[in-house]
Amino acid sequence: MAKLNNQLELNRCPYCQVDRPNLARIHAAETRSNDGTLLRFWGVYQCIRCGGLVCAAAPTNSADVTEVYPVAATVDDDLPARAKAYLEQAVASMHAPAGAVMLAASAVDAMLKSKGLTNGTLYSRIDEAAKTHLITPEMAAWAHEIRLDANDQRHADVNADLPTPEDARRVLDFAVALGQFLFVLPARVARGRAVPSDPTA
Repeated sequence: MAKLNNQLELNRCPYCQVDRPNLARIHAAETRSNDGTLLRFWGVYQCIRCGGLVCAAAPTNSADVTEVYPVAATVDDDLPARAKAYLEQAVASMHAPAGAVMLAASAVDAMLKSKGLTNGTLYSRIDEAAKTHLITPEMAAWAHEIRLDANDQRHADVNADLPTPEDARRVLDFAVALGQFLFVLPARVARGRAVPSDPTA
């Protein structure tokens, strides 16, 4: 459990995802709710690597942190195991954008394979997913952009620029959105419908 000290000990930076980031406190504040009951001590921390600011709160100085903003990225457990593993590695590789792009594309491929689209190339699987209405045409177009970005890195295309952290974030955002659309939301709906309704309500 992290403490509200001069250094904030998190497993990863919420921005660059570097492991065991050096988060140094650059500002401290104390706040209360409007009725004066909710006292919180705050620290604003800077990631020395990427410059991102992390805000943390605790009930007293040096106590266990109860709130951290932004919240670190997590990968949903409703994803298929292989897609989840690729996506977790992509999140952990955001400080290395080329690797993150390739891992996110692998997560997309693993998701489509989990839906039974196993023949051919990723190109043909994306087209088949759109043709069978598993994904929308717009999602297919975005998936093809991700596929091409990953191909540039896998083949070390000398005419392609290396991806930036923003490029990696865009690719990761799509992979997360696809996972939500194909697996997470349907699983939540199924769980919601399995809860018996109250006939007296």
